[in-house]
Amino acid sequence: MGFLKEFKEFAMKGNLVDIAVGFVMGAAFKEVVSSFTGGIVSPLIGLLFNADFNDLKYVITEGTLNEAGEIVGEIAVLYGAFLTNVIDFIIVAFVMFLVVKAVNRMKKKEEPAPEPPKGPTQEELLAEIRDLLKK
Repeated sequence: MGFLKEFKEFAMKGNLVDIAVGFVMGAAFKEVVSSFTGGIVSPLIGLLFNADFNDLKYVITEGTLNEAGEIVGEIAVLYGAFLTNVIDFIIVAFVMFLVVKAVNRMKKKEEPAPEPPKGPTQEELLAEIRDLLKK
């Protein structure tokens, strides 16, 4: 029961609309990064390998050609697609780092001014009154 209560408190602390907007924007940003990687970065890296970067693979077992002209039964490690996804992740992580860094910098500027010093405590005032009455 404690776990569910803790989860409920966690879920209700944040603004769910902000979370939803951030999630949708993050998904859209992921698409932009995937397009950038697939359309710009992969072809440039593919020039090094003299092939389409996403199609790079290490064939473990050769497949056979069926009647439709498709290769069937091939077992291969698709390292090109994996590397493309790693590049996508690095770009997204770097941009998120920059966003968090900018937000933290803005939060530092918005910190409230230090509170002015408070007046004497109740004990200090009573001691002062006592001393004045003694005179």
